[in-house]
Amino acid sequence: MHCLRMQRLLPAAVLALGAAPLHAQTIDDALMMPRKQLCTGFVYMHDSWDRYWEGPLERGNGNIGTLTTQSVSWMGTYGVSNRVNVIAMVPWVTTGASAGTLSGMDGVQDLTAAVKWNALDTPLTSVGALQVFLVASGSVPLGDYTPDFLPMSIGLQSNRASGRLSLNFQAKQGWFVEGTGAYTWRDTVTLDRPAYFTDDRLFLTDQVAMPDVIDYTFRAGYWKHGVYAPLSFTQVITLGGSDIRRQDMPFVSNRMNSSRLDALVMVYLKKPKNFVVRLGASYAISGRNVGQSTTLVAGLLYTFKF
Repeated sequence: MHCLRMQRLLPAAVLALGAAPLHAQTIDDALMMPRKQLCTGFVYMHDSWDRYWEGPLERGNGNIGTLTTQSVSWMGTYGVSNRVNVIAMVPWVTTGASAGTLSGMDGVQDLTAAVKWNALDTPLTSVGALQVFLVASGSVPLGDYTPDFLPMSIGLQSNRASGRLSLNFQAKQGWFVEGTGAYTWRDTVTLDRPAYFTDDRLFLTDQVAMPDVIDYTFRAGYWKHGVYAPLSFTQVITLGGSDIRRQDMPFVSNRMNSSRLDALVMVYLKKPKNFVVRLGASYAISGRNVGQSTTLVAGLLYTFKF
């Protein structure tokens, strides 16, 4: 139930910081790293829920109690030029339940890599500037984890490729508004069993066709004087898949939709120089076959100049 949300959050947590002037970026925001600067660091994420949506039904489950997912992600961003950045990330993930007999899992999840291009940066009226960003990204599983043990699995073990478009208006006073959307193609998943049952059908194969996913985010906030503080709303929609059957475990190809509210604060430290502290929180306000989760994020990153 948490895995599509993890798939959405982990690539989106790829952030970095720059130096004089300092910048930070994720795959889906409107920030860029300067040329010949490498930024690297770690971000910790803590996600938990004790209620989830079984299809449209919100419920609890005494066999799970509270499900907690934690991750520590290494991240790196390099400015090929002032308008082209490359991004990479590898998370280590662990899961655990407070009740029942289901054992948690842990391990290295997926490698995510992306190329981000600032395709347009032009003044728009006397108030500010309009920016357009295009992003191509992909993810491949690194660990030999099983996807067939949801909600304890640490991932879905599917190769993914995404295309993203982002529009941003940055005002001279520091406030900004932004919209971004992406389409994600997902490859088939191989199970460690010769057959499975889903969508009221029996499949005599170990191959599971995964539905594609779209997501979009609307964001507004303040970015000036070393403080980046946005609020955002994100919608994730799975293009197909079935609901969790009543009193059953989730399945890898289930429809996993969610709507989330996010808050983020990044502060660029003057001393020690080239460090940035990142704190964030997120809450699922609605969903389908996902947990009603609360997510807390803390990160520390550093920039090297070449």
